[in-house]
Amino acid sequence: MLDKSQGVTSNGALQMAKKMFAAAKAGHTGSLDPLATGMLPICFGEATKFSQFLLDADKRYRVTAQLGVATETGDADGEVRETRSVNVTEGQVAEALERFLGDIEQIPSMYSAIKHQGTPLYKLAREGITVERQPRPVTIHEIKDVRLEEGDRVDFEVACSKGTYVRSLVEDLGEALGCGGHVAALRRLSAGPYPAERMLTLEQLGEIKAEGGFEALDELLLPLSTSVADWPRVQLAESAAHYLRQGQPVMTSDRPLDGWVSIYEASTDTFMGVGEVLEDGRIAPRRLVSG
Repeated sequence: MLDKSQGVTSNGALQMAKKMFAAAKAGHTGSLDPLATGMLPICFGEATKFSQFLLDADKRYRVTAQLGVATETGDADGEVRETRSVNVTEGQVAEALERFLGDIEQIPSMYSAIKHQGTPLYKLAREGITVERQPRPVTIHEIKDVRLEEGDRVDFEVACSKGTYVRSLVEDLGEALGCGGHVAALRRLSAGPYPAERMLTLEQLGEIKAEGGFEALDELLLPLSTSVADWPRVQLAESAAHYLRQGQPVMTSDRPLDGWVSIYEASTDTFMGVGEVLEDGRIAPRRLVSG
């Protein structure tokens, strides 16, 4: 798990990690803005097949919101477009944040990576073009550790579903408080099953490589199965595993009622990939490990 530093793009961090590991193929599982720091899971080789499932995973962030100042981008990198006085208490901030708990809808920022007719919104925004964006459903699972500092800076931790824009959350908080606001600092603490303790910076990876070479770096890599560690697990007999590898749905008594599953060959406890339970109860392969 890469601990991305501030001021570096997600793709820039990915390319540096790819070069460090001498990987032929690499991908990350969800961009962080240059302003943001923290967890950026990097997938190498076969693991890139499963990166989509981490894109869909829940995330947890530590947020610092600057109240009283609204920016064009919703974060500290944008031009200031409005300033207002701030007169709120910590209790009022906590109460306002509670309104966003649960299933809500967000209107994506014009500075998001969502595409409009094939062009990312942020590129249109930089050209002075604004397009209508439809609200998107997201879920805020938890907001905690809310602190008001110096009367106009709010620190809090948020756990949320895929697709949540923290910038939009902070902007909506600012409007709910009547003073506006933007993201002053953002740190991703976790993504899916991976906790903050797994993170290492590029500098730390460089030190590990200098001391132990590629072998030491390889010891840091996690198994492919960890990307879907919280999914229902299915064990297949050797014969069923054979047919699944040929792309055929198979029947097994060891299955959940529906949904996606992680699949293992029972005799060797080998992770095979992921599949989906069909209406007739069979498990269809969706993404399998090669070999």
